[in-house]
Amino acid sequence: MEIKAQLNYLRIAPRKVRSVVDLIRGKEIREAEHQLRFLPRKSSAPILKLLKSAIANAKSNFNIDKENLFIKNILVNAGVPFRRWRSMSRGRTYPIMKRTSNIIIVLGVKEGAKIRKPDKSPKDILTGPPQSGGLGGEETKTISKTAVKKPAKITSQKPKKQNWVKRIFRRKSM
Repeated sequence: MEIKAQLNYLRIAPRKVRSVVDLIRGKEIREAEHQLRFLPRKSSAPILKLLKSAIANAKSNFNIDKENLFIKNILVNAGVPFRRWRSMSRGRTYPIMKRTSNIIIVLGVKEGAKIRKPDKSPKDILTGPPQSGGLGGEETKTISKTAVKKPAKITSQKPKKQNWVKRIFRRKSM
């Protein structure tokens, strides 16, 4: 079983992010968190945040504890660079590439780890607890689709296009 999390367009060059990622590849979660927390690199904070997001995915979607996970794979790819230009002499320009990174982290489950089924499925969470049959004296109301009103559509009125001659003579003259 694999749990994935992804971070796109991190505004740090991939070459700098890879040096941090290489330290935590293949390690257990607690050890990787300690490494990232105390590493004095700018890219360690977003990677730690991504790791915590992947742990939360494992907890909420598969009900897997943090102790049963390890970093199976972590990839750093080059994202779309921001292109900026610097002006040079004689009307020339020089390109400046501000590079971005895309990071994909894949967590694996240790062998022999127990995976519990979630208490509630995502569908149950959205619909709420089951309604009682009215045995406890509680009133239950059902809302039909016709009772729910849709918000009215707001349309903006565009000003009418005027003739260009009228615009010229509308201006103040000196």
